[in-house]
Amino acid sequence: MFKNKKGQSTLEYIILVTAVVAIILVFLGPTGIFRSRLNQTLDSATNSMINMAGRLSTSQPMSP
Repeated sequence: MFKNKKGQSTLEYIILVTAVVAIILVFLGPTGIFRSRLNQTLDSATNSMINMAGRLSTSQPMSP
């Protein structure tokens, strides 16, 4: 039925490698989705820590 099985598997391998490279470029590229979401998450966490530190520094100390 299939005479050139090696050629078929080589083509499938090339398509798979191309798909993996494309996904890597989309998610990890300079303007990739993953990079922008990671930066947003880190910025949000940093701002939350700064706000909490500000609230703690202005709060009244507890009496013993």
